[in-house]
Amino acid sequence: MSWTPNSWREFPIKQQPVYKNHAMLKSVEAELSSYPPLIFAAEARTLKEKLAMAGRGEAFLLQGGDCAESFADFNAPNIKNFLRLMLQMNMILMYSAGKPVIKVGRIAGQFAKPRSGDFEEIAGISLPSYRGDIINSIEFTTEAREPDASRMLKAYNQSAATLNLIRAFLRGGLADLSRVHQWNLEFIKDNSLGKKYDELSSKIDSAMKFMSACGIDSAVMPQLHQTMLYTSHEALLLNYEEALTRKDTDTDEWYDCSSHMIWIGDRTRGLSDAHIEYFRGIGNPIGCKVGPSMNPDELIELIHVLNPKNEEGKLNLIVRMGASKIAEYFPPLLQKVKESGLNVVWSCDPMHGNVEKSSSGYKTRDFDNILSEVKQFFVIHKSMGTVPAGIHLEMTGNDVTECTGSQSCAITSDDLSSRYHTQCDPRLNASQALELAFMLGDIV
Repeated sequence: MSWTPNSWREFPIKQQPVYKNHAMLKSVEAELSSYPPLIFAAEARTLKEKLAMAGRGEAFLLQGGDCAESFADFNAPNIKNFLRLMLQMNMILMYSAGKPVIKVGRIAGQFAKPRSGDFEEIAGISLPSYRGDIINSIEFTTEAREPDASRMLKAYNQSAATLNLIRAFLRGGLADLSRVHQWNLEFIKDNSLGKKYDELSSKIDSAMKFMSACGIDSAVMPQLHQTMLYTSHEALLLNYEEALTRKDTDTDEWYDCSSHMIWIGDRTRGLSDAHIEYFRGIGNPIGCKVGPSMNPDELIELIHVLNPKNEEGKLNLIVRMGASKIAEYFPPLLQKVKESGLNVVWSCDPMHGNVEKSSSGYKTRDFDNILSEVKQFFVIHKSMGTVPAGIHLEMTGNDVTECTGSQSCAITSDDLSSRYHTQCDPRLNASQALELAFMLGDIV
């Protein structure tokens, strides 16, 4: 059938809220449809070109950020800390691999979360599950858990303000290579990773001084002074995505202007479902999570639907198997895609397949399992002669205690309660993310 921005409404849909106030929903959708786009279509096309480079092994994709953005925790220091961490990881990977790094944040739109059940029970009381701040509130009350369409307007406004600050920071001097030492976050400066990063920074300082002596510095080379962070999120709430879909006047193509790149989760990738229908018609680069339940023939059919022109850089397959399953389930998928000659960008999400319940009762992820899945992902690609193009992480620039383990901070199950701040799933803190980046630098 022909595609339109609202043709998804004719298909079965999963993981969606049920709004009681239909008049308000329609009013919010109409208001959002009149708002300016959050990103430009040309930026999305540029990202697609860069992802094509990653798919060929000429660049590396670093995608990371919050599990779920919060209205309550929205402030400049949190955004700045996240950017500093991304810049640090970018520098580690770029210096080690000798390749450009494509920086994509889970930011300025990552407000909706799929859930394993429609209801949550605490102390015998059952209420609708928290589905992200764009839908309802995390507080465990009947009123807070009621889906509220007006939250889409707040999500848009927070995304716009976040994007504005990101552009100001990254074009206004924060990303200047003469400031590499200043990217080191205060709470990790004195640990082993902070010192290791400072050693790398000193090498970059020396290179910058040499280049300056040759007449090449940030005053005449914008590439040394500023950078670009692209935005991404799971496009779960299609009412919001449709309202921000615009036709590009240069190409006459439709783009989801809520974010540069959006992805489909493992729970909503049904071939006959609404999310696949919406995604097949937009010009953005798109992602799709690939879990252990995916079979090779289904994956090939999905690729044909989402990338019918077999464009390079169009489709990012984000592998999220779990450390104990990737060796069994990933190679048959990779082999089938390789034999089919289809262009995809493979990246590794070592977070979502490694969730476990700690002895203290907190949902967590063990750092050793995260490292193990990443290492296996690269080994499998090397054995099959294919390209491991990137990494996809849930992480924060703040000093949280949500994932156990790592040499840099050695968080135990008993430590989780001290700074467990996530809205939904456990994130790597800055120390753990840097440790992973240094490990990646050795194998990319």
